[in-house]
Amino acid sequence: MLSAKSLFQEILDNDESFALFCSIAASGESQGGWENARIAALVPGTQRELAPKIARHGADEDKHGRIFNALMRKRGLKPVPVPPETDYTMLLENKGIGLAHSRLKRDEPLTVRDIVTYLAHSRVTEQRASEQMTLLRRHFADHPDLGRAVRMISDDEDNHLAYCHEELLRLAYAGHGREIQRTLRACALAEIRVHRDVSLAVMARMGRILGWSGPKAAVLAAGIHAVYAYERLGGWRRMVSLRTPARRDALGGPVTPEPELA
Repeated sequence: MLSAKSLFQEILDNDESFALFCSIAASGESQGGWENARIAALVPGTQRELAPKIARHGADEDKHGRIFNALMRKRGLKPVPVPPETDYTMLLENKGIGLAHSRLKRDEPLTVRDIVTYLAHSRVTEQRASEQMTLLRRHFADHPDLGRAVRMISDDEDNHLAYCHEELLRLAYAGHGREIQRTLRACALAEIRVHRDVSLAVMARMGRILGWSGPKAAVLAAGIHAVYAYERLGGWRRMVSLRTPARRDALGGPVTPEPELA
């Protein structure tokens, strides 16, 4: 039976596909770590209380990248090059979403508007990350090799999402509500297209590695297109709503240590 669990189990059981999966994940997390570290260093004076939380966000992303690399090392695997068409982070930047790397490389303080852009981008992408890790947690929380790492990363992504809700609401109450909603909408509509394209590219790569039949590949591609159709018709709205999170000050504490297995 074709299911999310069976598909990921196939990827997990094959060294080449597992190395590609972990390499893509590690690359994206490491890029996120660098971006957050630069944003924390460039936070404007009026938002200085955000700097430690942004730095914590970046430290978590770096930790996730190390965990994915460690999972490969545990199986005697090395990272593989990330195909450009699967680079979710850079494809979003190419769509003009988030703060460009060229901006972050300049030693110039950011503006409050830049912080809104950063938080809106993070709110949308962390929604996706939280949902994906919840799916993996549902099926692999007790896996002997992956379980602890999956649980830890899932908890972190939920914290990141809660933090984005809380800080965007704070800025909305400070008078930035319309700008936040405009930015969230633009981010969400761009993200669902990039997610569709990256999903198709990753599945095509995995299909070649794992020798999927034409009908199986077609069914998977149809499923990805169906998800995009749902999101385009209204599913994207879950990415732009704001509510007071159950987890308050989610990034106010220390970084959680990495699991020993990684």
